Amino acid sequence: MSVRYQVTGATAVEISASIESGVRTAALPPGAALPSVRALAAELGVSPATVARAYQELRQRGLLATAGRHGTRVRPRPPVAARRSALRPPPAPGTRDLSRGEPDPDLLPPLGPHLAALAAAGGPPVGYSDAGVLPELAEAARARLTADGVPAGELTITGGALDGIERLLGAHLRPGDAVAVEDPGWANLLDLVAALGLRPIGVPVDDEGPVVAGVAAALAAGARALVVTSRAQNPTGAAISADRAAALRALLADRRDLLLIEDDHAAELARLPLHPLAGATASWAFLRSVSKPFGPDLRLAVLVGDETTVARVAGRARVGAGWVSTVLQRLVLALWVDPAVTELVDRAADTYDRRREALLAALAGHGLSAQGRSGINVWLPVADETSAVTALRDAGWSVAPGALYRIAAPPALRITVSHLADAEIAPLAAALARAADPTPPPGHTT
Repeated sequence: MSVRYQVTGATAVEISASIESGVRTAALPPGAALPSVRALAAELGVSPATVARAYQELRQRGLLATAGRHGTRVRPRPPVAARRSALRPPPAPGTRDLSRGEPDPDLLPPLGPHLAALAAAGGPPVGYSDAGVLPELAEAARARLTADGVPAGELTITGGALDGIERLLGAHLRPGDAVAVEDPGWANLLDLVAALGLRPIGVPVDDEGPVVAGVAAALAAGARALVVTSRAQNPTGAAISADRAAALRALLADRRDLLLIEDDHAAELARLPLHPLAGATASWAFLRSVSKPFGPDLRLAVLVGDETTVARVAGRARVGAGWVSTVLQRLVLALWVDPAVTELVDRAADTYDRRREALLAALAGHGLSAQGRSGINVWLPVADETSAVTALRDAGWSVAPGALYRIAAPPALRITVSHLADAEIAPLAAALARAADPTPPPGHTT
């Protein structure tokens, strides 16, 4: 029998520090339930208002979340590193892990030859005064974006898409401001919004992207920023269609006070055409990272936007991290211009599409309707996430529970198909069908 972590403290500051210590030492693991305000107040001999202030401070910092009737819990990924591993725990021994949302390592371009070529090329060391965005990288990035219809005048580089989004939100918003985000949406973004002390407003998503009525409702509720995914939306695979883009542009046209952030993380892997919203508002930014096509360890994203927005991001970086390594920039540029790499990325895109569509068809054969218009994930609605994840684990499969990606959206599972073998698709679909609807057939007895 486990022993409940003992929260201590006589003031709100002491109580919040005690809870943070529990999270840091993993005595309060992600998802752990905390006592109600009144129960903890009675236990510690303080007023309920004192405990409420402590909980509020931890919610604003993104450590805790209010889970409705389930009370207050530690967030799935609180923004404090645990003394033990802060990474997602490994799947149960013997299970096939389809939970991580990463590209297939076998379909990523090898970096060794390009790193060796850069080392052989040599050149003088880059100093503080010479660092920044390489002109040749900026020129290549603008050409790639312009070909997709993205206005690419003002440009900077960030340490990946999420780094860019954090800098954008930090430059325009303040703690307590509301941000419209896709629901279901990218778990990392939901965690970031919480860590920044911002208030998320969920926008429903269908196969064509954020639902127009949902965006309108979020704006009416006071959202000061809107974050959307162009294609391969995580976790649903949604891609903004031409009609949806036109409708959203019309809705956003007179919202000069709104920051629009567009994330095209799939980039070269996307097989569906891009229908950008870039420029629909006065303050906007379009991000394209290199992680999915070229490798997660390449922490680089191109950010374009209006002059003020890009200047704020670049200026804030200059007084902080400074710049994205020019060694990394040269490596990315070498990957972009290598025909063999382009061919490998094309093959990866075709492979991901084939694997995803095969799983969707297999699920349809079991009478299950799942989402997965693009990208490397499939989103499968289920009646109960916990029982479905458990049933799949017992059958040898590890998938991600939808709770990591949801605000108010109904329960579901996210299955990553990026390295799913053809022979695994039929047994996986059968296991998913059993897990999604565990009700025994009529006449079944135990």
